[in-house]
Amino acid sequence: MERSSAGTVIIGAGVVGASTAYHLAELGCTDVLVVDAGPLFATGGSSSHAPGLVFQTSPSRTLTQLARVTVDLWRSLELDGEPCYLPVGGIEIATTQQRVRELHRRHGLATAWGLEPELLTPSEVAAYEPLIDPDRVLAGLHVPDDGVGKSVRAVEAMARGAMRHGVAFQGDTEVTGIDVEDGRVVAVGTTRGRIETDRVVCCAGIWGPAIGEMVGVTIPVQPLAHQLAWTEPVPSLAGSATETEHPILRHQDASLYFRQNHDRYGIGSYRHRAIPVDVHDIASHDQAEVMPSVQPFTREDFAGPHREAIELLPELANVDVDDAFNGLFLFTSDGMPVVGPSRTVAGFWVAEAVWVTHSGGVGRAVAEWIVEGRPSIDMRQADIARFEPHALTPAYVRARSSQNFREVYDIIHPAQPSEQCRGLRTSPFYSRQQELGAMFLEASGWERPHWYEANADLVDRLSEVPAIESLGSAPLRDEWSSKWWSPIVLAEQRAAREGVAMVDMTPLAKVEVTGSGALDFLQTRTTNRLDRAPGYVTYTLLLDGTGGVLSDLTVARLGEDHFQVGTNGPRDLDLLLRQVPQDGSVRIRN
Repeated sequence: MERSSAGTVIIGAGVVGASTAYHLAELGCTDVLVVDAGPLFATGGSSSHAPGLVFQTSPSRTLTQLARVTVDLWRSLELDGEPCYLPVGGIEIATTQQRVRELHRRHGLATAWGLEPELLTPSEVAAYEPLIDPDRVLAGLHVPDDGVGKSVRAVEAMARGAMRHGVAFQGDTEVTGIDVEDGRVVAVGTTRGRIETDRVVCCAGIWGPAIGEMVGVTIPVQPLAHQLAWTEPVPSLAGSATETEHPILRHQDASLYFRQNHDRYGIGSYRHRAIPVDVHDIASHDQAEVMPSVQPFTREDFAGPHREAIELLPELANVDVDDAFNGLFLFTSDGMPVVGPSRTVAGFWVAEAVWVTHSGGVGRAVAEWIVEGRPSIDMRQADIARFEPHALTPAYVRARSSQNFREVYDIIHPAQPSEQCRGLRTSPFYSRQQELGAMFLEASGWERPHWYEANADLVDRLSEVPAIESLGSAPLRDEWSSKWWSPIVLAEQRAAREGVAMVDMTPLAKVEVTGSGALDFLQTRTTNRLDRAPGYVTYTLLLDGTGGVLSDLTVARLGEDHFQVGTNGPRDLDLLLRQVPQDGSVRIRN
């Protein structure tokens, strides 16, 4: 029976929407309706065509934790006796010395994040993956419980679990609008009627930006097309009784990945031009030839990647491509999902740019956030509140997201600046900083000097520092850690400590807090004593209601009821604005 009201309406019945509904139900929140414009449960979004590769290792601890939750959840699920997760393991290979060093770094990351990786020799890689030419391989990284997620199967399994608790799912129901009154969500309009609700969770995937537009919330994600080709039957795999025995495989030096499906092989490629698609140009379910998230295969983009695939897996030279398409999925300007509540529209939540790998974890995090007030995984890197205004513009989102697509398998240093959308914000001292040989990196859109070549002569004085002198002729940093860094940084720090230095604070995000309640407001949310004389600057931590650390701040008291707070960006401002008293005793200005 169609519902006319629900406490929570989830838009999108893919892996993220189903996971969110499942975890809400597990936490006792069962007055939930999940709607989707497509048929249940292969709805036509990215979940319906995704190859399902789950590589858990990431430089981001948050992403790795979300992936681990997904693996644990999907391993516990089955649908009519069929598993939702195939733990065949995952291997990343290196064909260059630079990639070998990167695999060693990723081995360290995986170990630190709680995985159990192992480094492989070429012969060990070939023992796991018999199609590979070991002479093309220098090393491998193996994580035993990586594997293949059966996304459509998992969606239905999670939906059944949620429905057992009373959650409802409704397919073939397109959202036509969202009603907002007094800054709060009150209803969702659909092609099958109006649904009154207090809360909307946008899990609409590639349609997410259009849903955000309905309430005036910018969701800064970009649909991009990505190539996936399936071969004809591979002779050596003839008669394969199971869907996949071989581990999933990444050849990142060629921007390729592979997975077995019975006697065929899937070849996924990022080694092609970025193909961004406007959300309003995505075909409807009625118009799409296959499904809305699948577009025609651009064969000209696949010639080079196909040659690379054959060089690595020579037997693929004997078979043609049988089926191929360009599949749409979401990228962001910083490579992280977009998750959390909107501050400007109460009751509107977002869970977008979430890949299959992280979907189980994101669904749990959103459910915990809604029911318990905070997720058990630190979601700072994925918080929708993290974006500066310039990072919400369509041109910025398109350019940065397209660059992230091209670089998705590249070796990226943590300090490496983006090539796109630079020079957006400069301080009044920018010309002088250029004259002094500033090395600019980006901070929140600002061109921010990290050192000045004009201070290179100060480096000679570093030998006078005992801790550095003891290193003898050894370099201060190795090749990797010295990227986007200079010993001039140490020299400038020492000069500032022992003498006088002038620092351009323009790029640092500052918030003005005033009013008769300003001191009490700040003091009850931070750790250090702020009741000091005007002119005093205090370093302190910003806490949540349970005493958990949210951020660190510098608070300068400018007057009795006047404070300037140095923050780490828009998310800190959002945290303060969410808690500001409504009686007018505290005013916050960006």
